[in-house]
Parts: sequence; C-alpha cells; structure tokens
Amino acid sequence: MGRIIAIANQKGGVGKTTTAINLGASLAALDHKTLIVDADPQANSTSGVGHNPKEVHKSIYECMVDNIPAKDCVMETSQKDLYLLPSHIDLVGAEVEMVNLENREEKMRTALLPIKDDFDFIIIDCSPSLGLITINALTASDSVIIPVQCEYFALEGLGKLLNTIQIIQKRLNKNLEIEGILLTMYDVRLRLSNQVVEDVQTHFKQMVFENIIPRNIKLSESPSFGVPAIVHDAESKGAISYLNLAKEILSKNGLG
Repeated sequence: MGRIIAIANQKGGVGKTTTAINLGASLAALDHKTLIVDADPQANSTSGVGHNPKEVHKSIYECMVDNIPAKDCVMETSQKDLYLLPSHIDLVGAEVEMVNLENREEKMRTALLPIKDDFDFIIIDCSPSLGLITINALTASDSVIIPVQCEYFALEGLGKLLNTIQIIQKRLNKNLEIEGILLTMYDVRLRLSNQVVEDVQTHFKQMVFENIIPRNIKLSESPSFGVPAIVHDAESKGAISYLNLAKEILSKNGLG
C-alpha cells in the first residue's frame, strides 16, 4: 500500500515544489516507485519533471471534477520509477466548480485511492493557499511535510496551517500525521538562518527533520532543464540533501 505525503504550506516561496520534485526523484532513485501529484495550478512540478503544462489534456483537475480515472492521467518522466499526475491552469477553476459538489473535500482521495497500491509513495505538491484543493490533498494524505524557509517570517502562518491540519484530523482524515517540518533555503553564513533553525527546533522538537535543505544553485537551476537536481547534478549539495531526506523518511517509516 503506497504512502501519500502532501507537501503543504500556505506561504509561497518556501520550497514546496522543489521538495515535491526532489524528494520524489530521490525516493525513485532509491528504487521506490513514486508518483508526484501536481495539485498547484501554476503546474511547476509538471514542468519541473519535463512536461509542458500547455500540452497536458488530462490532469488532476479532470480526475477531481470529471471523474476521469487517475491511471489514465499518469505520465512517465525521464527518470526510472518516477511518474507524474500533472496539473494545468484549469485547476484554478476547480475550487469554484467543486463548491456545490457532494463530498467536495474528498474528491482527490477518491481519485487517488484506485492507484494507491500501484506506487510506494505518492507525493502531492500543494498550492500556496489553504483553499479547497489543499484541503483535498490533506484529506487524501497519510501525512504532511511542512517546508519552512530559514528566513525572517519563517514561522508566520505556521500556526494557521497546524490549526487547519487539526481541523482536518477531526473532521475529514483522522489518520493524517505530520511527517515532519522541513527547514529549507538554509544559508550557513547567515546568523538569521541559524537563529531560525534554533527557534524551529526548540519550538517543534521531534517534529523537525534532521536533514536541512541548503540554498543551492543546482536546486534552483534544475527545473529550467526539466529534471530533478539528482539528474541535473547528483553530486550537488541540494541533490545530496534531498537524498538524505528520502533516507530519513524511509527509516522513519521502517523502510530504510
């Protein structure tokens, strides 16, 4: 049975898509069949693994709104064991279209359930909001990773997200766990980065992943080539950090 992990934070620019792509690619590199679900209308995960969102005709949008089977929408990537359930701009309209639907918070869970056994991991890249699509992603998931950037406003909005997760645990998905808080965009030279790491670790203790993702040019560059960092430059600090994160998650789930 595959494990579904959402990557969520309503703040933009914290490394959600970078984490979805590179964690997915790292799990695939470790021989775990992995599906990235792009649940963000910006479709950056889709282009980040080499597909043009403008050429996508069947996406997570059609799965949720038109009940098209997810297996018909899954695409291969250039990397072995890494697959994509893409997004496109129509996902913006999905929230409005779904407002009057019955069980509207459970559309993604219903879509992913038939393919859950086909993968070891399903990683959902959420949009930077706490709207209906993100609620769907959290309702469909076994756990959630919360990326937090090592910058001044890092903890802003985190309380609101944790509160939303609690509401979902109570009402929609009692099995939802917090996989961990992931510190991203760490710059060892900056006192502020070190201060944020210390604050988050003091505040959230065991919830924080041991592995911290550094600021890294190869992580920033690789989406423009349509490949994860591990394919772009396997020796880069960014690629190695995500590989270590994948190993930490496997170990935590008794698979390492």
